[in-house]
Amino acid sequence: MNIPPFKLEEFWKKYEFATPYLLCCSEAEVWSLQELVSMADPDSKNLWNSLSLGYTEPPGHPILRKEIAALYSTLNADDIFTFAGAEEGIYCAMQVLIKPGDHVIVIDPCYQSLATLPETFGAEITAIKLKFENQWQLDLKEVEQAFKPNTKLVVLNFPHNPTGTILTREVQDKLIELARRNGAYIFCDEVYRFLEVDEALSLPSIVDEYERGISLNVMTKSFGLAGLRIGWIATKDMRFLKEVGSYKLYTSICNSAPSEILAIMALRAKEQILKRNRDIMLSNLQILDECMLRNEKSLSWVRPQGGTMAVLKLLLPMSVETFAENLLRAQGILIMPGSVFDLPGNYFRIGFGKKNMPDILKRFESYLQHQG
Repeated sequence: MNIPPFKLEEFWKKYEFATPYLLCCSEAEVWSLQELVSMADPDSKNLWNSLSLGYTEPPGHPILRKEIAALYSTLNADDIFTFAGAEEGIYCAMQVLIKPGDHVIVIDPCYQSLATLPETFGAEITAIKLKFENQWQLDLKEVEQAFKPNTKLVVLNFPHNPTGTILTREVQDKLIELARRNGAYIFCDEVYRFLEVDEALSLPSIVDEYERGISLNVMTKSFGLAGLRIGWIATKDMRFLKEVGSYKLYTSICNSAPSEILAIMALRAKEQILKRNRDIMLSNLQILDECMLRNEKSLSWVRPQGGTMAVLKLLLPMSVETFAENLLRAQGILIMPGSVFDLPGNYFRIGFGKKNMPDILKRFESYLQHQG
């Protein structure tokens, strides 16, 4: 088995801790340990103070799984299996689901492992490309035509990384209908759930809508708690969940005990945590709106509908790779060229979930205006 380099994570490994101004972060504003513990209810504080630093249960602490299940409308704790971050969940799920000769439909662009792992494990991949000229919206006709007799899995990622688009209820229902008709699973990366710009457009999780739905989430993105390394898979397919759990025994085996209790604290304070993160995101999006209007000759975009990221199109007469390199050298500002996630054209990703985004954006805009 030869797994290709993980371009996005290699990009972060190179730049994340060596660059002063990160304008392409993918997660919401982080919380400090002190802030999180201060929000804990008495029961969670007791769990924290009496914590023993031994092994934990491979599926995750029973209370943690109960709190995660409460994020869905039809699940209980037994429908949840936790992992050391979302990537471990993706890896274990694809190992269990994919057999050589399977066919997998993937939305492109996407978080790289959602596509490369099924292919590495022997599947034939059909990529359904989201297009700027189509407002990054999914073409259902293309999806329908992509199904084959051996289609095992449809891989979704909404709110979408990196474009920020979301599905309509009509499109979600049609995707479920297509998958059900073909006996396929739907694996949906939902790590930006709860950060929809218009909450009226929020969709039910795929696991609540489809008997073969598998939902992935994590404490990293919407909750702003990447350091906990707590992710999970939610599904009603008990055979699949049992096999995924067995595969985890070959990876992390179990989670960090402190992280599990801190995640319980966070989930019990989810309204407060998500409100703050949404407020920062929405305020920054308004600032970004104004910046895009001022620089419409240099930049174009499709305004994101959810999550903490946007894809911008560079209209200047230079490649986005050259622009990004010059920007980094001159201002210490990091943006992410579209080539990092295999998006052709002069596109780049920025993030707007952090408190310091407005200050970095000012520096970025000043530099941009001197290039036009």
